[in-house]
Amino acid sequence: MSMNKIVQCVPNFSEGRDLEKIEKIVSPFRGKQGVKLLDYSNDEDHNRVVVTVVGEPEALKAAVLEAMAVAVEEIDMTKHQGQHPRMGATDVVPFIPIKNVSMTEAIELAKEVAKEASERFKLPIFLYEKTASSPNRENLANIRKGEFEGMTEKLTQAEWKPDFGPLAPHPTAGVTAVGARMPLVAFNVNLDTNNLTIANAIAKNVRFLSGGLRYCKAIGIELKDRGIVQVSMNMTDYSKTALYRAFELIKIEARRYGVNAVGSEIIGLVPMEALIDTAVYYLGVENFSIEQVLETRIME
Repeated sequence: MSMNKIVQCVPNFSEGRDLEKIEKIVSPFRGKQGVKLLDYSNDEDHNRVVVTVVGEPEALKAAVLEAMAVAVEEIDMTKHQGQHPRMGATDVVPFIPIKNVSMTEAIELAKEVAKEASERFKLPIFLYEKTASSPNRENLANIRKGEFEGMTEKLTQAEWKPDFGPLAPHPTAGVTAVGARMPLVAFNVNLDTNNLTIANAIAKNVRFLSGGLRYCKAIGIELKDRGIVQVSMNMTDYSKTALYRAFELIKIEARRYGVNAVGSEIIGLVPMEALIDTAVYYLGVENFSIEQVLETRIME
């Protein structure tokens, strides 16, 4: 039985337009023992590239640091503009435990990468999410506020002293956030109406911020080409707030508007456990374990 430890990393780099530079940044994740590049997608409007990679902790750590070195070399934040909030050449580096790895181990790995990167690249680094050193640093939006242009001033404030590295941003590479988090599931539920106000009202009632489900972020979105709207969600911990719970709550809230949920979609990759949990609920299967999934046994 293979006991390989597998961690996922989804680093975001602030370059979405120059394909040659993007190729250089992604290159350290290719052809490496113990590391597999799953996906990378660049957005020209946002001017950033999001890389999805999995691997064994040590091999992954080395590849991430190598890619960060390229980003420091290639990206000049003084010339960077894009729609997405950003503060550094390597903007954010989240580590996500996937298999045979505890959250504690993912946190340790994030801290090792943060420490080494800060020393090698003279880069201020903030720890965020599960790795955060104080509550106001858990949310990435708080850390990024002020963006690259505001970081020089921000870092002089006592409460924004970086967790690692110098007290001033790197002149061209800015500031980076590194952390550990649960796998995020992008889960959307479609409604049989084109009324965006209804989707927003339902989103407000299911998201944690307004008193809804603990590990759920939600907004209403218009699908113009289909003439319908959807409740678009980020499920930030599927093990504590299951997908079926969000789906059922949306159906309950939709009733008051005479609207139905007409389907759902998952964007990107999803852990098998998140789907099994939901299937088990709808089928009413008792005492089911992931060990009963054929593919789980084949992959061992």
